[in-house]
Amino acid sequence: MRSRLAVLCAALVLFSSSVARAQTPGAPANTGGFAARRMQRLFQGITLTPAQQSKVDSITARYAPQLPALTPGTFPDSATRAKMREVYDRQDVEIRAALTPDQQKIWDDNLAQMRARMMQRAPGNR
Repeated sequence: MRSRLAVLCAALVLFSSSVARAQTPGAPANTGGFAARRMQRLFQGITLTPAQQSKVDSITARYAPQLPALTPGTFPDSATRAKMREVYDRQDVEIRAALTPDQQKIWDDNLAQMRARMMQRAPGNR
């Protein structure tokens, strides 16, 4: 129960920081919802310490302005997807480095599952 509460708190912090970034001038438009859902999936089953949470928040805040804007209801074109993948790949490396070895295993599994789901949803794979 305690770990579930910690995960819920971490997810809420990630979500609220993403929403705040999405409302900050200069931040990319419409990335808050996607970015928050992405982080929830990646951190599923991982409980961060306050120090880790702070580090993750600073990493995501630094990369958020580099993400291209998304148009709701449309699938991003190949150039936009490539840019997002590039930014997320760099961000993910830094976030993973902030995790313990046990957390990294869970992160790696979550990332693999998320990528598999994305491949199934991509146009041409349906």
